Amino acid sequence: MRRLLSLLLLFTPAVLAAAPQGLDALAGYAGRWKAEIHRFKTAYSDRGEDLFELRNDCWRSAGFFVCDQFVGGESKALLVFLYDAKSGGYASYPIAAAGVPVVHPGALVLQGPVWTFPWDTEEAGKLTHFRVVNTWESADSILFRQEYSADGKQWTLMAEGRETRLKD
Repeated sequence: MRRLLSLLLLFTPAVLAAAPQGLDALAGYAGRWKAEIHRFKTAYSDRGEDLFELRNDCWRSAGFFVCDQFVGGESKALLVFLYDAKSGGYASYPIAAAGVPVVHPGALVLQGPVWTFPWDTEEAGKLTHFRVVNTWESADSILFRQEYSADGKQWTLMAEGRETRLKD
């Protein structure tokens, strides 16, 4: 389940700081992307490389922005986003395909071109912090990294990579 959540969030592009605010800012998610991932051996990840196409079929309806996310041509998750205009905060709800239970809700923190998806897990009384950090280089290129931390201060890199928008 942890790997599924990290994959779903890892392949979720962000938008530039100059983009519109609120749910309209999420329109940058739509489209086809080439994803290159370099995973490192850690307590929460295995070493490896991946290269595949990601497609986000997205739409907005009133208070929701939603993407049906396809990885390698297969629908893998429905990503639902909400925006609270009062606080300026975002929430994300990834729902896995194929009957996998709903993944816990998460936050989305926007700081200019850097968008962070943080979440925590607790196993055997041990709290571990995770995050996926997306940094836009341009409207068509995103650098990302996935990390974990025991204290929320020192982070261990689990994976990094790049997404490049594919032109139709």
